[in-house]
Amino acid sequence: MLRRLYSEQPASFEYTPANLAWAEGQIAKYPEGRAQSAIIPLLWRAQEQQGWLTKPAIEYVADMLGMPYIRALEVATFYFMFQLQPVGSVAHIQVCGTTTCMICGSGDIIEVCKRRIAAKPHTLSADGKFSWEEVECLGACANAPMAQIGKDYYEDLTAENFEKLLDQMEAGNVPLPGSQAGRYSSEPAGGPVVLAEYKGTGAAHNGSVQRAVDIGDTIKRIDGTEVPLLTPWISKGAGHGSVPKAPAAAKSAVQQAADAKKAEPKPAAGVAVSENGATKQEAEAVSTGTPDAVDEKQPELLTAAREGKADDLKKLKGVGPKLEETLNELGFYHYDQVANWTPAEIAWVDSRLKFKGRIERDGWIEQAKILAEGGETEFSKRAKY
Repeated sequence: MLRRLYSEQPASFEYTPANLAWAEGQIAKYPEGRAQSAIIPLLWRAQEQQGWLTKPAIEYVADMLGMPYIRALEVATFYFMFQLQPVGSVAHIQVCGTTTCMICGSGDIIEVCKRRIAAKPHTLSADGKFSWEEVECLGACANAPMAQIGKDYYEDLTAENFEKLLDQMEAGNVPLPGSQAGRYSSEPAGGPVVLAEYKGTGAAHNGSVQRAVDIGDTIKRIDGTEVPLLTPWISKGAGHGSVPKAPAAAKSAVQQAADAKKAEPKPAAGVAVSENGATKQEAEAVSTGTPDAVDEKQPELLTAAREGKADDLKKLKGVGPKLEETLNELGFYHYDQVANWTPAEIAWVDSRLKFKGRIERDGWIEQAKILAEGGETEFSKRAKY
């Protein structure tokens, strides 16, 4: 039950561009100041990208959400779905060992894992392709014993058919998920005893298995090399699961420019557009908060803090230790520097941060003006403790 970070860690982590766009969309689901609510999906996508959850990935996500590292680490170590050590490059096999599966022979499946993969769970096979663990009930008791491999369930397992699954995966193939004993769904192994006259739809597989077959990437991780999942709530206005619209007078120059771009006539026939009718370039500009209508201008930079005394930029909501270090490296050490950024200067800084749009979203300018005058914000008061 003791979950700790793995002894060997990579030097750094960054989302792929596709996964970063997806992460921005997840954050946009939540109201201002509640970005930390996206911690679980963002950690999950980081794990999907690299296979397991590393310390740099946890800190990267924490910086993105403006939360202390320890809070992100608490989440990562609490939930067993987060793998804190390397997993097999082809598949990580989660064998259910709870009562029904145990009675029906999950012990035989675990013995195959010990022999074919590694003697102990959470250990890579000799070739690095596989790893395994025993997990609690996965809810497919009628088709026990079973295991989750990648995105899908593999049910009605025996030592023999499980070995064949490993052979297929080792050869680079994607085995058929679902029942390995030929059951269509979860009817009794000997055939249905009620509604026996029901002939079904005639489909070869049930809906879940058929979907997996159609996609064809059951054991592939969502590593950011494919088209990212859609985040339509970014552009569909206020309401459940969307970003509330601010009054026009309260909008920044950057956001007003973005609105102007959205209001322009739609592209001519033959030009690729997104769901809301904007071109790909326009959609990217709106989602990052830095539309091409705002030219970048470099703000005044410092080579060091005045009199060797830098302000604590972590008192700005959304700025953690890593982000403060980045701002210092760019030449920003004081609240008054941030307070005086123009829209063009915001665009310059924004383009040099890992996660664009956070300056506007977290209200750095307004906070910095208060702090530069010696005042306190609600966030800075809490940040003292």
